[in-house]
Amino acid sequence: MKMQYFIQGGDFSAGGRASTEVKSIIKQFNISPEKIRRIAIALYEAEMNVVAHAFKGKMDVDLRPDHIRVVFIDEGPGIEDIDKAMEEGFSTASDEVRQMGFGAGMGLPNIKRNCDEMLLSSVPGKGTRLEIKVLF
Repeated sequence: MKMQYFIQGGDFSAGGRASTEVKSIIKQFNISPEKIRRIAIALYEAEMNVVAHAFKGKMDVDLRPDHIRVVFIDEGPGIEDIDKAMEEGFSTASDEVRQMGFGAGMGLPNIKRNCDEMLLSSVPGKGTRLEIKVLF
């Protein structure tokens, strides 16, 4: 089963809708609650990173009997230093984003913690691609 969602940067009122919809869909399958929780956390964190940091992006979901693979591709400033961005507490979020309760620098570490595979690449000034996979 394949699904695609478009994410608008800066639209915090819609942030989380795509990941919530995917969570509702996967609850209909024979997937353990622990796996559903991990998937929901990883997808929400990734979606909110697009909202907080990019101009726009998309989330492509590929749900298979033995795993889910989700690819986020955004158009935005990109990530200058991926290793630094993976450190807990490091954030490039604006003061405005932080005032809304986001940008604590836990998004990427939480994603990594909650998936079985994570591939992150970025081109500064162009955008970021994040691929996550959770095995069932």
